[in-house]
Amino acid sequence: MAWFTDRHCFLLAVLLYGSATVYSVFLWRKGFRRDDWVNYFLLAAGVALHTLAMTKRGLSLNACPVNNLYEATTFLLWALGLASLAYALMPRFKFICAFAAPVLFTVGIFALMPSLDPPHGPKPEFSGALRSLHAATILQAYGAFGLAAVAAVMFLVEQRDLKLHKLRALLSFLPSIQRLELIATRLVAVGFILLTVGLVVGWLLPRKDGAAYFADAKVLWSGLLWLVYLEALVAHKFFGRPARRFAVGVIIAFAFLLLTFGITNHFSGLHN
Repeated sequence: MAWFTDRHCFLLAVLLYGSATVYSVFLWRKGFRRDDWVNYFLLAAGVALHTLAMTKRGLSLNACPVNNLYEATTFLLWALGLASLAYALMPRFKFICAFAAPVLFTVGIFALMPSLDPPHGPKPEFSGALRSLHAATILQAYGAFGLAAVAAVMFLVEQRDLKLHKLRALLSFLPSIQRLELIATRLVAVGFILLTVGLVVGWLLPRKDGAAYFADAKVLWSGLLWLVYLEALVAHKFFGRPARRFAVGVIIAFAFLLLTFGITNHFSGLHN
């Protein structure tokens, strides 16, 4: 049926992410005191439809679906959603879905803009597995950074409750602030490694007319992100940057990533 195109499947996934976001508000108001699986299953259903949408698009192209801004954004969201579901299976990380759902919903609404998904030509040109590896590692790095930002938000919320001596922090199902700090740090480290691999693979890709790799706007932007996350990791692990400052930095860095991703794509000769 025409209704079940890849874009309509993704639209249904975004609607489920929106439902999970609304339900998350109630969980927040109740202080996460209930062991509730509803939010998890709403997010899981959204990720299942999201996976179907990406599969349909990939099969239609016979390649990894990361060939324009819409496809790249949906791949990023898919990686973030899948990682959130995996972490939520751990006993004290179930409510990470309540933090991930608003990110998936808001960015998903942005991705649905028609201008981000222009029609492919009759014979799209791809550079094979190396290109897919480059795109996949870069976007999975963004997903790891996004999940690290979610963990950082959870850390700040719980730290604030502890400072205000709120009973909610003691009764909450959230992990301890020490574990949240560790998870955020490890996710940033994983994202940094994936970003490094993606940048190296991108440098190995063939470029039209010998275009300069390190003069491209998107490559320069990615290099800036690489430096930002490297500085955050080194300062926190080796120079004693306080966990709160580290968490705030991770959130700001991911917000910067989301806000400037499309802009740099527009000005990139290699990626646009």
